[in-house]
Amino acid sequence: MLQFMLLFSRQGKLRLQKWYVPYQDKLKKKVTRELISTVLGRKPKMCNFLEWRDLKVVYKRYAKFHFCCAIEDTDNELLTLEIIHRYVELLDKYFGSVCELDIIFNFEKAYFMLDELLIGGEIQETSKKNVLKAIQAQDLLQEETEVNKSVLEELGLT
Repeated sequence: MLQFMLLFSRQGKLRLQKWYVPYQDKLKKKVTRELISTVLGRKPKMCNFLEWRDLKVVYKRYAKFHFCCAIEDTDNELLTLEIIHRYVELLDKYFGSVCELDIIFNFEKAYFMLDELLIGGEIQETSKKNVLKAIQAQDLLQEETEVNKSVLEELGLT
């Protein structure tokens, strides 16, 4: 089971974090800081798995992002790499070629995609097509809500 997932830039800026196990805020910050510095300090040719505390850390670099997941020591590292890759494919399909600004300005979409893919640290949906359908349905719902809100504002009912 995934303990948490972090997405950060090459400069060490945290762009997305999802915790599946409760941690105190102070510990979250410490863990995040430690892992970002550890992963960024590793050479590109080094293995994408490392043992850290009582967890395994699986990370992968895609363009300017590092995706980093912590898993229990009995979990499969290759499956975790596949989950990371699936998430990156979803981001790329939705945003075109995803860039840092897409994540910054559309972070709620990035979180929604992650929530459609994973629940409670376990894979929920393996089909990219089904995840993208859910995201498109959410986009339509959001657009309808905005249209209804503007109609109500025009009528002076808000």
